[in-house]
Amino acid sequence: MSIIDRGRDHALALFRIVVGLLFACHGAQKLFGFLTTKPPVSITTWPSGPSGVIEIVAGVLIMVGLGTRIAALIASGSMAYAYFTVHQPKALMPIENTGELAAMYSWVFLLLVFTGPGAWALDKVLASRRQVAPELQNA
Repeated sequence: MSIIDRGRDHALALFRIVVGLLFACHGAQKLFGFLTTKPPVSITTWPSGPSGVIEIVAGVLIMVGLGTRIAALIASGSMAYAYFTVHQPKALMPIENTGELAAMYSWVFLLLVFTGPGAWALDKVLASRRQVAPELQNA
């Protein structure tokens, strides 16, 4: 096993953490005007409001590694929806229709659905505690 293979879970965890943080910031930018000059949108504004909520919640869940695969599936679908309803009608290619970010996020999150969270995931901590708890009860 090479050094690159040994670092796979940790590299995947760093990838998950950075992507989750960036996605949550994207939602905070929409809903709260975080780090932008654009005015925030209301949660009830379709589709920006609900997508902002999905971006914040899924981004935080993905970042901490809690329900990563489900959160990533929802995030991937949300970004695919954004691409095909908001960007793709403007032009065919993402570079023409400013949909590169939506397309990229959709594929990145789909990858996380299949790879899982990697190391340092809250799910792994909770699973290890569940395994220890029955052993303590039998002692």
